[in-house]
Amino acid sequence: MSASLSYLERSKLHSNPTAKAFLELMERKKSNLSVAADLNKKAALIELADKVGPYICLLKTHIDVVEDFDQDLVDQLTALAKKHDFMIFEDRKFADIGNTVKLQYGSGIYKIASWSDITNAHMVPGEGIVQGLREVGLPLNRAMLLLAEMSSAGTLAKGDYTVKTVEVARKYKDFVVGFIAMERYADKDGDDFIYMTPGVGLDQTSDGMGQQWKHPREVVFDRGCDVIIVGRGIYGNGRDAAKEAKRYQEAGWNAYVERISK
Repeated sequence: MSASLSYLERSKLHSNPTAKAFLELMERKKSNLSVAADLNKKAALIELADKVGPYICLLKTHIDVVEDFDQDLVDQLTALAKKHDFMIFEDRKFADIGNTVKLQYGSGIYKIASWSDITNAHMVPGEGIVQGLREVGLPLNRAMLLLAEMSSAGTLAKGDYTVKTVEVARKYKDFVVGFIAMERYADKDGDDFIYMTPGVGLDQTSDGMGQQWKHPREVVFDRGCDVIIVGRGIYGNGRDAAKEAKRYQEAGWNAYVERISK
């Protein structure tokens, strides 16, 4: 089972260069923490990325909420990624037909494929969405996650939807490198997908608006997932973002070490 291997061991099993580099980065940096930077001002996003950068393996953005987006923001974020040794994941959640997502991913205002190492998509439109995104991303050595599950109460992304999502991922393993999911699924035929889990918190269990939080150890050790995604738990309500990021980095990494030592 791939969950029992180290990130470095698993990096040798991947054909996708971004997945390989990402797993190597996690091992090198001793971090499986992704910060969800849901901020709507350029300066605030850059400041947060610089503060948490030393502790994260992945910065997750929602670039379309940034009110003063410009190319300088992209340039500064990519410079910070190089400075602090993390990757960027634009949480775009593409959900349209193949031809449309090709345009959304590769062109338009944001030109996501030009700077985001990883992106993601819903499988509601069918596997044409993967084909469209793959056509743009694969030549650029990008990688994609599929939304197999979500952390919100009442989500419809479960059951048969999840099963079919995994089936499609197995067809396109050169580009689809993992899932947004709440738990690891059974490996099959040499599978080694990367599992990223949102809704992780050390101090709360719910935000009163449908988001449900789980402890890092539950996510990484009990459920076998690889990356914990944390947002407001690190920078919300006036928290010291650097201090909280370090706390979550340690919690996530300790759970991973416990898992592979089991």
